Amino acid sequence: MSTLDWIVLFVTLLSIASYGVYKTRGKKNLDSYLRGKDANWWAIGLSIMATQASAITFLSTPGQAYEDGMRFIQFYFGLPLAMIIISVSFIPIYYKLKVYTAYEYLENRFDLKTRTLTALLFIIQRGLAAGITIYAPAIILSTLLGWNLTWTNIFIGCLVILYTVSGGTEAVAITQKQQMAVMMGGMVLAGIIVIQMLPISFQEALHVAGKMDKLNVVSFEFDLADRYNVWSGMTAAVFLFLSYFGTDQSQVQRYLSGQTLTQSRMGLIMNGFLKIPMQFVILFIGVMVFVFYQFIQPPVIFNQVQTEKLKQSEYAPQFEALEEKYSENFESGKLAYQEMLGAIDAANQDRVTLIREQIKGIKTEQNEIRDEVKALIVQNDPVAETRDTDYVFMRFVMDYLPKGIVGLLFAVIFSAAMSSSSSELNALGSTSTVDLYKRSIKKDASDEHYVISSKAFTAFWGVGAILFATYASLFENLIQAVNLLGSLFYGTILGIFIVGFFMKWVKGRAVFIAALLSQALILLIHFRNGTGILGFHWDIGFLWYNAVGCIAVMIFAGLIQPLVGEKKTN
Repeated sequence: MSTLDWIVLFVTLLSIASYGVYKTRGKKNLDSYLRGKDANWWAIGLSIMATQASAITFLSTPGQAYEDGMRFIQFYFGLPLAMIIISVSFIPIYYKLKVYTAYEYLENRFDLKTRTLTALLFIIQRGLAAGITIYAPAIILSTLLGWNLTWTNIFIGCLVILYTVSGGTEAVAITQKQQMAVMMGGMVLAGIIVIQMLPISFQEALHVAGKMDKLNVVSFEFDLADRYNVWSGMTAAVFLFLSYFGTDQSQVQRYLSGQTLTQSRMGLIMNGFLKIPMQFVILFIGVMVFVFYQFIQPPVIFNQVQTEKLKQSEYAPQFEALEEKYSENFESGKLAYQEMLGAIDAANQDRVTLIREQIKGIKTEQNEIRDEVKALIVQNDPVAETRDTDYVFMRFVMDYLPKGIVGLLFAVIFSAAMSSSSSELNALGSTSTVDLYKRSIKKDASDEHYVISSKAFTAFWGVGAILFATYASLFENLIQAVNLLGSLFYGTILGIFIVGFFMKWVKGRAVFIAALLSQALILLIHFRNGTGILGFHWDIGFLWYNAVGCIAVMIFAGLIQPLVGEKKTN
């Protein structure tokens, strides 16, 4: 990057962190540190969106659109419905009980062991996710910038720990306003520049994207193994959103800081109706990058560090031969695209269909060449990461965007990592303090003691996230990794809350046993997915784990309650 890019990057990041520390300096009591009560609806909405919009969103989503089109947006179709349900059913109960965490409600409704189990499930899931939230951008950014991965993890983690520990919930909310401004401003600007840089007209770009199935926004085909269609988005994903926004403390803490119940509800609804357009913009940028690279030759592999290593190895001659073959293939594809656009202008649909099939054949050959290059990379370095989808967008940014804009886009990624990480660490610190330490370990300490302990737990989880990030490994796709982690636990957590809200005859012992059985069932389904057990075979997309886990808790609890009696125990 240029000197201007470095200045833009570091000034942006340090200004946001410093502002958060400055605005929330001074002594706080536990209520203001963990909850705060002065956020208006739009600040709550921005904070909720910033918590969910991690760096993974801006790194992985354009790459996913580049590879798979826009069908990922169907994942969010059920979000407005989930926000309405939470606003009507969840938030009023939290406000009525004046809770610090969502899990306090469970002791009031069931018993201490159910509250503790649910808090632990959240801590396990969110603790791991916090590590991925730091690691995901760190591994990409360290590769692109040439930084050491460990020091990149530490840089991101320490910045977040600094202002989150200092100011608590208020610091998280304040900094997320600036971070969202940087994130959305940077992405909109990037989208405008991408469209301006297209070597064909915007209308022609839409034709290319449409013919290559990249504008596949809606699919009504029902397939349990397919993660992204209308049916999974309006059913399985709704369960995930209900659990994430309704029971995950990293989100609950955002709207518990509202001035009033109405403000919190409006902030949540704002998120429900703005998130889909936001994801549409990010996915559309990825599609436009795809179109750009159909006329301007892309690298064979977008992870340039791996290809540079290959050029310096004994496999360099084979790699050069494959690069030359890839270039010839690309030129054939480029000519075919130009012919297809001519046929579209001439309204010759038969010719369009024929050329489209030719292009698909060329793309298959390109993928085969890429697979051969990936095989060489692994031969040269057996532990090398060959999946490069998450590098697509930032590789384009570094190669083609103007000076200053490159630094801004890197600031977008770092800001997104900081915004989501700060919410996670804030929530982990709150849950550890309120649901475990204050409730079961040290019950009668002073308010000041619990503020200090909350800061200590926040820092502890921050260091833990950095350590996890340092020793973690990449999943198939970063954005899918986070959704998978959530889906493994969210169904059980949501089921406990749904039983608490709507199955009034079920008591603590029954729901506790039901939760354990449900969690065991989900883990069994996941680790045997695609193979089955005892003659039963299944292949289920992980989004469905949320629905299965939730429904399993409800069924198990209903069946177990008559067997264990009505007694409520702590």
